[in-house]
Amino acid sequence: MIEVAAAIIYNGEGQLLIARRREDKSQGGLWEFPGGKIEPGESVQHCLQRELMEEMSISILPYAFFGTNKHSYGNLHIELIAWKAEYLEGEMQLVDHDDYQWVLPKGLGQFVFAPADVPFVERLLKESR
Repeated sequence: MIEVAAAIIYNGEGQLLIARRREDKSQGGLWEFPGGKIEPGESVQHCLQRELMEEMSISILPYAFFGTNKHSYGNLHIELIAWKAEYLEGEMQLVDHDDYQWVLPKGLGQFVFAPADVPFVERLLKESR
């Protein structure tokens, strides 16, 4: 089982950052909460800060555990660990994604998400009602 971190990043207007995976990547064309694989001995918070700087050139501050979801993509089994985070600074530069959006939580249902992210989307939608 591969541990993967996902950041549910809020900006100052209460919007969430979502990103669309490039077509040539696994789950290409689907939206996700950005993050990445947790390195051995690395905390989820540090992983998210590192991955968001590497993949998007932005700084974030993870501040609260949100939840976990175990999902199998065929022979790949992941445990997705989500943390809420605050966007701090940086000008977006995409590496593994081809688009990004800042959306209000109630607008998440307009996007097609990677299956591992769906339980988090459903929870956020429920909380936004």
